[in-house]
Amino acid sequence: MNKLHKTVIGGAILALAALGMLNLPALMAQEGARKRPFAHGDRMAGGFSGAPLITIALNHKNDLNLTSEQVAHLEKIRSHYQSQVGPIQEQLTAVEKEIAALAQQKPADLVQIKTKLQDAEKARSELRYLRLEALENGRSVLTTEQQDQLKTLVRSRHEHFRKQRGQPS
Repeated sequence: MNKLHKTVIGGAILALAALGMLNLPALMAQEGARKRPFAHGDRMAGGFSGAPLITIALNHKNDLNLTSEQVAHLEKIRSHYQSQVGPIQEQLTAVEKEIAALAQQKPADLVQIKTKLQDAEKARSELRYLRLEALENGRSVLTTEQQDQLKTLVRSRHEHFRKQRGQPS
């Protein structure tokens, strides 16, 4: 009987914790529903903090001495990425809203919530992969010198942004 009591209490605590955490995706879905993928706020590794590197490269094509062929290739990579990401981002937003709605039900169907959480993670994983794929494809277009120049541009942009916000570098 003592083992059953512990299991019931443990399950109740887990359910309450899950419900509390499930409100977070609902808030994120409301705030970030229209967030552009590959935008400055997305934090990916590589020393670039997820900034839109292809866009930065295109905006600084003269500084980087990009050829017209490189510009066309980068624009194609960006366009392809954006066309792939849009539907997945919409799907993720819809799944997050479903999770929030399921979490509000009394009692919550934890099996259904778990399935939706797995769907959301699959979409996030695909978005992350597509972002990394676009970054790698973009890097392959640039020479080593251009990549170094781009890193310098991004660092200076990041430092300028931090100084504007009053944060230490």
